[in-house]
Amino acid sequence: MFTRFIVLISFLLPVTAAFSQSTDRYQLIPYPAQLEPRSGTFTLSRTTTVMIPFAEPDVKGIVETFVNQINHRSGLALSVRNTAKTAAPGNLIQFQSLRDSTLGDEGYRIDVTDQLVTVEARNPKGFFYAVQTLYQLLPPAVLGSGQRAGSIGVLPGSSTPLSPVPQALSLPACRIEDRPRYVYRGLHLDVSRHFFPVAFIKKYLDVMALHKFNTFHWHLTDDQGWRIEIKKYPTLTQIGSHRSETIVGHYDNNDPQVFDKKPYSGFYTQDDIREVVQYAAERHINVIPEIELPGHATAALAAYPELGCSPRSLNGDAYNVATKWGVFGDVFCPTEKTFTFLQDVLTEVMALFPGKYIHIGGDECPKSVWRKSAFCQQLIKRLHLKNEHGLQSYIIKRIDQFVTSKGRRIIGWDEILEGGLSPNATVMSWRGIKGGIEAARQRHDVIMTPSPFCYFDYYQGDPTQEPTAFGGSLPLEKVYAYNPTPAELTPDQATHILGAQGNLWTEYIDTPEQVEYMIWPRAAALAEVVWTPQANRDYTTFIRRLPTHFERLTNLNVNYARTFYDALPSARPTTDGKVEVTLSTKSQPAVAPEIRFTTDGSVPSSQSPLYEKPLVLEKSAIIRTATFENGKSLSQPFKVQKEYLVSKATGKSYTLLSAPGSTRPDKNFSLTDGTTGGIGGYELSGIVSFSTDLNVVIDLGASQPVESVRVGFLKYTARNVCLPRQVEILVSEDNVTFTPMVSTQTNAAEGGKRSIVRLPFDFKSTTARYVRIIARNAGKVPAGLRNPGKSAKLAVDEMEVR
Repeated sequence: MFTRFIVLISFLLPVTAAFSQSTDRYQLIPYPAQLEPRSGTFTLSRTTTVMIPFAEPDVKGIVETFVNQINHRSGLALSVRNTAKTAAPGNLIQFQSLRDSTLGDEGYRIDVTDQLVTVEARNPKGFFYAVQTLYQLLPPAVLGSGQRAGSIGVLPGSSTPLSPVPQALSLPACRIEDRPRYVYRGLHLDVSRHFFPVAFIKKYLDVMALHKFNTFHWHLTDDQGWRIEIKKYPTLTQIGSHRSETIVGHYDNNDPQVFDKKPYSGFYTQDDIREVVQYAAERHINVIPEIELPGHATAALAAYPELGCSPRSLNGDAYNVATKWGVFGDVFCPTEKTFTFLQDVLTEVMALFPGKYIHIGGDECPKSVWRKSAFCQQLIKRLHLKNEHGLQSYIIKRIDQFVTSKGRRIIGWDEILEGGLSPNATVMSWRGIKGGIEAARQRHDVIMTPSPFCYFDYYQGDPTQEPTAFGGSLPLEKVYAYNPTPAELTPDQATHILGAQGNLWTEYIDTPEQVEYMIWPRAAALAEVVWTPQANRDYTTFIRRLPTHFERLTNLNVNYARTFYDALPSARPTTDGKVEVTLSTKSQPAVAPEIRFTTDGSVPSSQSPLYEKPLVLEKSAIIRTATFENGKSLSQPFKVQKEYLVSKATGKSYTLLSAPGSTRPDKNFSLTDGTTGGIGGYELSGIVSFSTDLNVVIDLGASQPVESVRVGFLKYTARNVCLPRQVEILVSEDNVTFTPMVSTQTNAAEGGKRSIVRLPFDFKSTTARYVRIIARNAGKVPAGLRNPGKSAKLAVDEMEVR
């Protein structure tokens, strides 16, 4: 399979011989800073000797792990000898320590000829990253724990075969000199919204290590669960790690919201934490814990209500661990009792996490509790603070002083800039890049993690085709395009940009498999962003390396997203009232993959019709697509589907007698283009909204029999979009005199699951050229819905005439 991908890649993108060699033979992610391609290969055999410095135990351990993996997967039984001894006959892999400071602590060199592989570094970190590169220079099958040479396994629940281990393992000849662009290369995981076991955290770290990430940001506490054992405060896990139930579906999916009525819990013991920290250290990954303060504190307040500004929550109930997502007004009260609690917690946390940084959150802290609190208002006056933002800054600065006194430094989200930045704080810029620019200009270190580029809980493809996610759009190419160093900074200010981090918030991610789906391969793109020099990065060559990298992930049993291979439909109405559908992929793997499709809603297989030219639909249909290579599935066959509607109105013009709203205007007669709208997360497509009534006249082009009209109305009452209260259908031959055909009362108060509701309106057959549709807006959101009394909106999808 590895060879096949190489052949296909060279077919699609013809390049010079040297460049083709550098991309096709060296399919490395992240790509090295310098790589000199050479002809020839180094072949591993039973006579190959690996020479390592036994006097350097850290290096010895790294290399022995590498050799054991190769031996396990290949059965070669490579021999290992001390560099102080004479090498045995045969070709040689030697690891040598250097004092060359130009490589830095994480840099390395690899020199491969047909008889000798030399690996050099000045630090165990450099040797570790060199080994990750060696793994990727070898065939993908050397990774993972699959069966021995010649056998092909299949991942559980997957049709993707494991790569067979070749009978001969070889490394392409080359010279590599490599070091990272940034010192901070991070991935984050939220385990509060959903909890993940230690075994999965270790796997997460393993795959991070292959991509040369060096920081794991572990989000351990939030409103929905406290996930770390604190010996001095056992109630944090006895109560704070448990919630009574969890919201079902997306936050806006149902009105009223629906809950699963299932208790949810989980936390890490301190022994679990030590185990993970040690495991990460062996992979040269630093673990940064996040203990949220002063906001996102609901779980802690449920355990210790006395840490709030009042004994009960803002809504008057007892504090409870949150059962849904969002930002909550109940926050820590800045009393001395609270500071004692926080310092005690952080003392135990720092004893478990030996790294330099402790993340203290600092984000999304509503101030309403503090505004109502007599204690807080008196504290603001006594400390001569400007306002509640100043009070938050006071809290952060006190915690900063405490953490600094223990020889550590705090990291906070960019809200810690508000009210004045604490002297020793490092800023994590998530609300775009502005906070990072501001902090760097103030000479503070910055980790860039702007949501438009680094939030992997955003959709990576068409939201209507992807599993439920938070919202937003972050496709693979956008991640890869990101440059963490803002152009607005001077060279001196830019030195404060430590690197970047990908974040995964898990409100809608409840299994390890879904974590991997959301993270990979977007995190592979980010790995290259933070490791490879900006001038060396190229998205075209990156995606040419992806197919082989997918084989590696397959062998590691990683449930990476195959959105890269999706064949997405797009459509336009034809002049004769049909719908022309085009299928295309973004993947450009080696050659364009085979696109197979169905028009009856069934799941495509390798035997389904092959897409060769645009499809012309003469009647309504559900198009489903999948991509294949030589009969093997590339995309997920059950995933992509789209409904198209064909009626007498398809492709016809119309006149809107009531203007649509500015947020979702009409574009190119989208209400009769045959393409249905869609919903995903907070995202809507193909929808036209109105703040008043819908009043539209469709011109069918010629007088013809009509007997039915169907209109798709968006029901999204969580956002005040209601069904109409009444719909009227009228017809005309001259667009002047209209004859009423039907007037129907509809249920504007209908709540439940958001959806596009296609309402039919049938009437006695007649002839007409013009069809007028009037849908009456409810005016105000009816009682019983989420926001009663608010101004109601009306939103429309496709209009059909039959």
